[in-house]
Order: sequence, then structure tokens, then C-alpha cells
Amino acid sequence: MLKLDGVTVRFGDRAALDSVDLEVAEHETVCVLGPSGSGKSTLLRVVAGLQPAYAGRVLLAGADQSGVPVHRRGLGLMFQDHQLFPQRDVGQNVAFGLRMRRAPRGEQTRRVGELLDLVGLPGAEKRAVAALSGGEQQRVALARALAPSPRLLMLDEPLGQLDRTLRERLVVELRSLFGRLGTTVLAVTHDQGEAFALADRVVVMRDGRIAQTGTPLEVWQRPASEFVARFLGFENVVSATVSAGVADTAWGKVPVPSGSPQGAGRLLIRPAGVRLVPERDGLPCAVVARTFRGNHVTLQLRPAEGPLVEAECGLEAAPEVGDSVGVAFAAGAVVVLPAG
Repeated sequence: MLKLDGVTVRFGDRAALDSVDLEVAEHETVCVLGPSGSGKSTLLRVVAGLQPAYAGRVLLAGADQSGVPVHRRGLGLMFQDHQLFPQRDVGQNVAFGLRMRRAPRGEQTRRVGELLDLVGLPGAEKRAVAALSGGEQQRVALARALAPSPRLLMLDEPLGQLDRTLRERLVVELRSLFGRLGTTVLAVTHDQGEAFALADRVVVMRDGRIAQTGTPLEVWQRPASEFVARFLGFENVVSATVSAGVADTAWGKVPVPSGSPQGAGRLLIRPAGVRLVPERDGLPCAVVARTFRGNHVTLQLRPAEGPLVEAECGLEAAPEVGDSVGVAFAAGAVVVLPAG
């Protein structure tokens, strides 16, 4: 459905996108993640036709989009600033694309009502846009983007202003809706949980380039670099030398999965793979912080040498700040990262 072939965008001397290659299959939902300035929103704007490319091509269903205006690309667009029509009520905003397509009035009414129910604004057709909160305006913008059943739906932080409960409900409903309608989706977000719940495939960007692409499970379990690991929130990263199934680190000997790269590198240990044991049976550590996370506790542990270790444990078994514990590592939660 969508192919980016060597797309580059420059702002002065800075490359916002640097020879990006990306494909999105028909009916696939791809979420682009990355920190501010990584190029994810620029990528969306290039596909939409709102930002010209310095080099490279954007193809939709095999057709080069060079010179094709936004309104002729068959895209559904929703950006953070909503871009609603203030002089039109909610129903008229949502129906805009349907009117441009000359859909029958009955279809417009049915579709608008269906989508307002989906985004949590039932019966809001006659409400004035100016009377809506920011989160409500965002929901209207999402409904408007979905209304014409576009061949490619593009979302920029689509749920960013919604409260957590509504956001989590909408992610589930949107994934179901996209699957039911066969919608192809390209979304950008900073919210990893949102991206991982919504996407068939995740793309992580850094400095205008793609740092990693894969299914949510692949990216979560096997980050391709220290940058990706830290962007996903993993803090247990340490220098290591791997040999014969064991990594030599500042935290002592750490088992690694079979088939791991040998030699010097960086080691990631996911917090779930840090096990608390009696102090005499593991790496001695002092508990310096503990944070309640709902169904578990996150611990910050200070060993005698090396960086802090982050661990997770159940509520009942969680030690107190100031306690001394031992730490052991599970090989299944260890990833050997490239040295660079």
C-alpha cells in the first residue's frame, strides 16, 4: 500500500529524514515511535504531501506521489492540532469527507453517529466545536479522519490528550475497527504502550533514520541497540564481555542465552529477569528506592560496583528501602547488544 524509497528531508543543514526506506502492507497497522526530533512527524507529513521530500519517492499502491496534492491521495489525516472547522458543529465536521465524496445524506448520518459512539461522544452531532474540551476535539478529529474509510489512515499522536481509561479503551476498539474495516494505518506516537497495543509492526526512529522495525514482541524482547533499549525504558544496560554462555560484567558473571554474540558488547537485563535471593546467594545490593506500580513494585538496587540495578517483584515480597538483598539474573531476560 505504501512505500518510502530513500526519502530525505532537510531543514537547512539538518536531515530530518535521512534516506528512509519503509513499506506498509495493505491492511497493516504500523506505529512509528521515537523521541522528539527523531523525524516521525516529518515522515507522516511527507506521506501526506504536506512536506516535500529533498530526495527519494513516496509510492501509494505503486504510484509515485510526486506532485500529487493532499486531497487526491485518498488519505485520512489526523494531526495533533485537530484542524477542525470552528464554524461547523461536530456532526458537520465528522461528515466533511463524506460530503466531499458526495455520500448520500442517510449514509452520512449513520456513519457520523457510529463514529461518535466509537470515540465516546454519542449524540454530540449538534454541539459547537468551541464548546468542546481539547480531548473532545481530538476525538472529533479522529472520527472525521475515519469517516470516509480512507485507503490509508494517518494518525499523529491520535490519543495523546485523552485520559488513560478512555485511551486504553479506544486502543482496543480502534484495533478491532481497523481489522473489521481492513484499514491500513500509519501512526506516530510517543506512547509505547499505545503503539504496542495498536500496531502489527513497530518502527523506532532516531535522528531521521530507522533504528529498528519489527512486531511489538520482537522489538520488546530483542532491542537492536542500546538506544532502542533505553528508549523503551530499560535501564539495566552494562558493558560486558561474552564468552562460552557467560557475560563478564561489573555485576559479576551473568548467564546469556545460547547463540548470543561473543566478545565485547553491551548487556541488557530486563527488570523481570532480576531475581531477589538471599544476600549470600547472589550479588549483594542495597535497596535505595521502591515504586508502587499497581500490580508490582519496581526496585532500585545499588551494588558495591557498577550502575544501579532495576528489579521488579510482587507486592507482598517487596523489601523496604535500606534492606540488603542478593540479586541473580535469568538468562532468558538477557539480551546482548552491539558494542556500538
